[in-house]
Amino acid sequence: MRTLKNILLLLVLFSLSCATKQGTQLDQQNSHHVIKINSEEELKEFYTWTEDRLPMVSAHRGGPYPGFPENAIETFENVLRYTPAIIECDVELTKDSLLVMMHDRTLDRTTSGSGRVFDHTLAEIKALQLKDNEGTLTNFQAPTLQEVLTWSKGKALLTVDVKRNVPFELVVNAIEETGAELYAAVITYSLADAIKVHNLNPALMLSVTVRNEAELEALESSGIALDRVIAFTGTSERPQAFNELLHQKGIFTILGVLGNIDKSAEARGDQLYEGFIARGADILATDRPIEAAKVIQSLNLKSSKSKFFELSTK
Repeated sequence: MRTLKNILLLLVLFSLSCATKQGTQLDQQNSHHVIKINSEEELKEFYTWTEDRLPMVSAHRGGPYPGFPENAIETFENVLRYTPAIIECDVELTKDSLLVMMHDRTLDRTTSGSGRVFDHTLAEIKALQLKDNEGTLTNFQAPTLQEVLTWSKGKALLTVDVKRNVPFELVVNAIEETGAELYAAVITYSLADAIKVHNLNPALMLSVTVRNEAELEALESSGIALDRVIAFTGTSERPQAFNELLHQKGIFTILGVLGNIDKSAEARGDQLYEGFIARGADILATDRPIEAAKVIQSLNLKSSKSKFFELSTK
């Protein structure tokens, strides 16, 4: 009889243990790491480099993984289950002059459709299914820029990659109309474009390519306030001394580890990311945001900027 009671007790304890573990997994699945910026002063504080800066990941094309396609809100939310993040996303123009989230000029690689984005209306694109990077169809549809901007507020910072045929004016208007100025930075690939966007709205954060001292000097002479700038230092590591020069001016750096560096980390070990952080990269723009964020989290860094991060179960 005592043996039977012991067996029953063990079964009850095992069941409770399983239920607890399952509950924890469900809580984690339903939780999201969010960033909340409430004012322009907080935005400036967040992006001004200080010695206790908090390194972050930028999820390239939104952070696609199997089952989660590029530039989909569902994909962004999947990344936020694991880490707070900057979401890098891409905007293209439709036939009816509306802004849709799409990296390529054509629909073939990332959707169930084909042909140029610009030859299709938004309604036609919305009727398509998005593919993940393995080419598998999902049940997700391409969101508009306005939908992404609205989603981002109180959740994640965006860097919006404006494709070549998209007027900056339309993008800036969308940011202003949705009230997303505190959450959306605009990516620029030339100083002339950076100046143009800055003139459209001087309060917006800009991602500006700054790979050497000559480009830094040109930026400083441009009239763009440095506290509006995040410096994209390229897809190969800059000298640590150059990162320190940017830091002395209060500028955050973004290192593009996407592509070959990400592949090296996958092959040689994710601790490779730790070295880039140690040598002055503040934001890692990566195709592997979950893995890179796990390395950053393992550093257990303390920062005054952590007040902007929350774990939400909504």
